[in-house]
Amino acid sequence: MMFDRRHLLRASGAAAAGALGAAALSTPATAAGPARLPADSDPTAGVTRTLLQEHPSPADGWEAVQTLVRIPRHKESGRHSHPGIEVGYIIRGDVLMEFDDRPPLRLRTGDPFFIPDGAIHNARNVGTVTTMMLSTYVVDATKPLVTTY
Repeated sequence: MMFDRRHLLRASGAAAAGALGAAALSTPATAAGPARLPADSDPTAGVTRTLLQEHPSPADGWEAVQTLVRIPRHKESGRHSHPGIEVGYIIRGDVLMEFDDRPPLRLRTGDPFFIPDGAIHNARNVGTVTTMMLSTYVVDATKPLVTTY
């Protein structure tokens, strides 16, 4: 599933609850109404991304987007990818960054990280506090910022 970055990041002001996957995982409404998971059974419940800045890149068709990602205890971003690179820093917390094509990385407060273009990954909070990550993306401006799986 793909999402437009402007809709995803600017919904509800600058913050969109579950921007890394919760919105993508919600079930579409049916005639009987929307199907919902109980909040504590949804592994992405409470995950938020706040847009800090967005600027055109010097490369035509690309842009730089910076966000503050918050992942509550025992929650995760959900499997997703980006149409470009992600360069990040763990401001607070402990994360197990899981990848489809390589071993996971254990990241702690103060650790930087790099995620290659198109790599499918999931950030799982394995600590005792809400994780806060600063993520900067250099992405193809014509594609959605997040594609969930």
